[in-house]
Amino acid sequence: MPTVPSFEELLASTEHSAIHLEMRDGYMESDPSFMAWKQGLRDLPEDNDPEIRHWLKWVRKATDRGVSIRRARVFSVPESDYLRFEHHVSDANVKAGEEIRWLPRRNATDIAFPGNDFWVFDNKTVLVLHFDGNGESAPGDWLEITQDPTILKLCVGAFEAVWERATPHSEYQPT
Repeated sequence: MPTVPSFEELLASTEHSAIHLEMRDGYMESDPSFMAWKQGLRDLPEDNDPEIRHWLKWVRKATDRGVSIRRARVFSVPESDYLRFEHHVSDANVKAGEEIRWLPRRNATDIAFPGNDFWVFDNKTVLVLHFDGNGESAPGDWLEITQDPTILKLCVGAFEAVWERATPHSEYQPT
């Protein structure tokens, strides 16, 4: 298995586009931001400040270079607490330059999906994300990188099919 660069390195080397498809109803529920959100703490600096939440800084740097970053989420309704949390903190992602869309799983029955969440960089490199049953990073090699054309075609096709149907973040309100 090839060595996987860090996500920051992958995004920094992206020239045109990065797409991301999320298909789980929960991720990393051990995340301190999620636990604080469940306790009613909202709009914390660690959710919105690019100096603390590095993802926001990376997105801004990439989009300032002209890179299009799109994320689509396929999820169950009613939404899990984690998805409601993601919706809330995604406002900061959008402000940083990321485009996000939401598609209820019920509206995705006829879309062929890969078995895992993924990123595709510049329509040539797929970063496959492996999670355990509780949404935590799978033990061992949880990141897998490939340029296999069959996997690339499946991932890009699934993402674009979801993107076409999904509701923009600014228009979607969790139930």
